[in-house]
Amino acid sequence: MRIEVAGENALILYLGEHGEPGTANRVEQAARLLKQELGDSLVDLVPSYASVLLIFDMFRCDHLHVRAGIRKVMGELSDEASEEGRIVTLPVFYGTEAGADLEQLARNADLTTEEVIQIHMAGEYRVYAIGFAPGFAYLGDVDERIAAPRLSTPRQRVPRGAVGIADRQTAIYPAVSPGGWNLIGRCPQRMFDPDAQPTMPVQVGDRVRFESISRDDFFSLGGTLDDA
Repeated sequence: MRIEVAGENALILYLGEHGEPGTANRVEQAARLLKQELGDSLVDLVPSYASVLLIFDMFRCDHLHVRAGIRKVMGELSDEASEEGRIVTLPVFYGTEAGADLEQLARNADLTTEEVIQIHMAGEYRVYAIGFAPGFAYLGDVDERIAAPRLSTPRQRVPRGAVGIADRQTAIYPAVSPGGWNLIGRCPQRMFDPDAQPTMPVQVGDRVRFESISRDDFFSLGGTLDDA
């Protein structure tokens, strides 16, 4: 564990060097316990693969107070998985119509497209971090059989709802944006809605499962195959 200054009202707590399961468990526990310990002193708390960023209210506390809170909760952490995270099932319309890279990924893996889909659906993925864009949840770990490097040339526009794979991560694009992940389907579920409560269907520490849906169900749930 180490604590580093990230600004006049921010500290970063590092709990490991890599996003392996034991570290992720400690990050999840630390985020929950620090929210309880520091309460209204926090402006924001952002967990990631192996760290927690704490942004605090300088009118309520200082670096020393936050460091003391961190040290207080450190003795309560373990590598064991927390029971706090939810299981969230997200619908996906898989196929070449919705996933521009599905066939190529399958060829590279020496699998059929249906085998890629079945392997992707069989996994249960931890929400390791949310970043890049609001609602962009980094999910892992993808089965090695369908892990694939990012595209050599990223797309300028990836559609909202696109489900992608990059290395051993998978994710759903919450909005139209550039991106270089291998696209295998589309999800009609909005991953970020500023007018909803909560604004995102998943949070760090949750587990995600994917469920295959038909083309008709995709459209009935609000999905679109437009690229914009």
